[in-house]
Amino acid sequence: MKLMKFAAAAATSILLSTSIAAADDKPVVGLIMKSLANEFFQNMLAGAEAHAEKRGDYELRAVGMQNETDFESQINAVENFITQGVDAIVVAPADSKAMVRPLKRAMEAGIVVINFDVALDEGAKEQQGVELAFVGPDNRGGAKLAGDALGTALGEGAKVVIIEGNPGADNATQRRLGFEDAVAEHKLNLLDSRTAHWETEEANQVFATMLTANPDIQGVMAANDSMAIGVVKALESAGRSDIKVVGFDAIPAVLPMIEDGRLLASVDQFGQEMAANSIDLALDVLAGGPQLEGWVKTPIELVAGE
Repeated sequence: MKLMKFAAAAATSILLSTSIAAADDKPVVGLIMKSLANEFFQNMLAGAEAHAEKRGDYELRAVGMQNETDFESQINAVENFITQGVDAIVVAPADSKAMVRPLKRAMEAGIVVINFDVALDEGAKEQQGVELAFVGPDNRGGAKLAGDALGTALGEGAKVVIIEGNPGADNATQRRLGFEDAVAEHKLNLLDSRTAHWETEEANQVFATMLTANPDIQGVMAANDSMAIGVVKALESAGRSDIKVVGFDAIPAVLPMIEDGRLLASVDQFGQEMAANSIDLALDVLAGGPQLEGWVKTPIELVAGE
């Protein structure tokens, strides 16, 4: 099967710390990502390192979480970057509320902060008196694209479930809402919606429980591809090939699954370029450019089999 892309509007220990060497007069950018056990963020890191090598005019210091619920690592990373006196912090928050206060401290220390991939909570920002733009995709719109693909394939009245991401992350909320938009538009029957915290093995277990309770499930909407892989594994263990699954991220690991039909579709949000582009924006501000405002949208595409 040929892949097709459909464009849309545009704990306490840190798992990894990497540095691209640079001269002392070059700005230092601290990149804070989520779990590097997730292929999406592995690709993001590779893209950022290649970007630093190509530009050659800044030093990159990158850190990632041990797992998707290791929120404390991100808070510690911000504090460490403040102590190190980096010039900019580019961050994909694991928790949209908890990260506002430490990032406020970074801004008060004169550090340029770029929030990308996962938006900080608007209420928490307002409470802390923080004004900060968001650089990232339309997660709700992207999930709607995947949900639409599932709704079109299954038809009205089909029984579906949702596997959600971390409840504290804005992108998890937005993707759940996008899936629910598709459920409403296609008049699907939503049987259950539960979190698996972005993790493959947890999604495997959560969906296996769902399937036992509802053996007549016809479709699954997973809020990222790591969880979609867990769902596919559960289906294979159960000997079920009749249930359609959609994901989000279009990581390389799921592309063969889309080609052979184990996965109906996913959504590409170009993670490998997202951090690099956000670093460019941070460097522009450091060079005297205007502060970012509002929502700087990045592109998404539906990836499906032909």
